[in-house]
Amino acid sequence: MKSIVVAAAVCASVALCAGIVLGQAIQNGAAQFPLAAPAGKDSGALEHALPGAVNQGPYDMTKWKYGPAWNPPAGAKIWNPVKIKMMQGAKVTAGTVSAATDPEIYCAMANAGYDFTWTEMQHNSRDWNDAARMWAACPHAKAVPGVRVAYTDEREEQHALDDGALVLVVPTIRSYEEAIKARDWAYFPPLGKRSQGTVQAFTMWDNVPGGYRNTINDNLVLILMIETLDGLKDADRIAKIPGVTAVFAASTDLGNFSGYKQGDPDYEREINIVHDAAIKAGVRLCGPIAWKDRPDFTCFQAGSELTAIARGAAAELGTLANTQGKPEVGPFAAPGR
Repeated sequence: MKSIVVAAAVCASVALCAGIVLGQAIQNGAAQFPLAAPAGKDSGALEHALPGAVNQGPYDMTKWKYGPAWNPPAGAKIWNPVKIKMMQGAKVTAGTVSAATDPEIYCAMANAGYDFTWTEMQHNSRDWNDAARMWAACPHAKAVPGVRVAYTDEREEQHALDDGALVLVVPTIRSYEEAIKARDWAYFPPLGKRSQGTVQAFTMWDNVPGGYRNTINDNLVLILMIETLDGLKDADRIAKIPGVTAVFAASTDLGNFSGYKQGDPDYEREINIVHDAAIKAGVRLCGPIAWKDRPDFTCFQAGSELTAIARGAAAELGTLANTQGKPEVGPFAAPGR
């Protein structure tokens, strides 16, 4: 009997202590989160704003007034050199990193004289870890990190930007609606719908003036490639989308999808449609490096690292290039000898 009484007393004490601790937790929570919903109760937040809120009345995302937390500082200057040149109307060139996964090769391309690197992720089997490792190896190289993703997709664009790309090229834009999605995944709110995380980009660009999150929307270069017949029909609307820096007249695929080649009137009409869209929208016009003297083109994709190595070696060797010895026998002998 005595043990039962003691046990009851202990239980009562424990319950009392638990109640005190719970009460303190509630009081502390209320102090720490004064605007939090009451525990276990419907706060009615979907229909009613909290006192002092900017957005009053029932919740409506179409009428949402964004806050100033992520505004760039007053007078913030552009720190992406590619964006600066494009705003000036100067010509910019990308060196294509087509096959490399080695950071040393990438950095050699990034310091070879281009404005940005065109890290090829559409027609290449490398993964995003390779791209991130290359970009992180020399973030402050002469050419800023740029990339062509495989297609319009939140995951593709999220990886590219989270890993530190400052130039984003999105291929095969087939409609105005697809172009809107490409823009949305590229930019943080309020311009777009990019998600924010703890990622490499914040490390690579941690000391940029004004902070990465607050200024990247103004510094990102977004290039949309028009390379299909259905893309041409919306070219004017695509070029006018806020956030689009340039449109790219895709020389190879516009021929691939149309059945005509450069010089044919039908092919040239395709290119002119993209040209006209850029001019009317006041955005930059991109194409292959072979078009560097074509009227109004100011943004170009140059050859790959493999092409650059071959051309660089030929320029260095001059008349000594391709003067190898010619044995009569063995694996280096001419075929048939």
